[in-house]
Amino acid sequence: MKKLFSILLLFGFLTASAQDPAAFDGKKWRAPYHLPTPEGWDIERFPIPASFAPSIAYKGVEDIRFTPGWAKSGSNEYWSYAFLWFLDGTQNFTAKILETHLFAYYTGLFNANTDRTKIDTTKLVRVKATVQSKKAAPGDIKTFGGIVVMNDYMTRKPITLNLRVHIKSCEGQNKSFAFFELSPRPFTDKVWSSLDQLWAGFRCVQ
Repeated sequence: MKKLFSILLLFGFLTASAQDPAAFDGKKWRAPYHLPTPEGWDIERFPIPASFAPSIAYKGVEDIRFTPGWAKSGSNEYWSYAFLWFLDGTQNFTAKILETHLFAYYTGLFNANTDRTKIDTTKLVRVKATVQSKKAAPGDIKTFGGIVVMNDYMTRKPITLNLRVHIKSCEGQNKSFAFFELSPRPFTDKVWSSLDQLWAGFRCVQ
């Protein structure tokens, strides 16, 4: 991974897992589904729930895909990435539920990567997620769109990420899939074509 969550969080994720932390190795874990990894992109995988957002109390795995430029502030791909929640059971996602989860997720993410004693906290923004239900995309049970206003822990400045969320289930599997695409770039930007191709290439089995 391109250090989206830093070394600090990598260990935090593992210690918070409902699975045995010592038994989960994101580099060796073999997903039972197929999610493409374009050339030059990075992968990170860790168990859910995560230590920085324990209120998101599902059991499963988060599987991340980072654009090559996601951590480069001058890149068109800065903060452009996607992640899949591969979850046990049938989960009911609504716009409100996603807003609550995203608030917890990005608040915890910033806090876990930031020493508040070394920053001007008056310049921080309260994380806010706004999610709306959209017409379901082909193959989706539900599709959502929206934005996340958050603090960028790399620049220590506010940033707004545009958001798409795809919800899917697979026949014969007692699993739920929630795929999140995020970028500060407008939906008309070419980076969204790259993110969309990840979901277009998703398959229920390897």
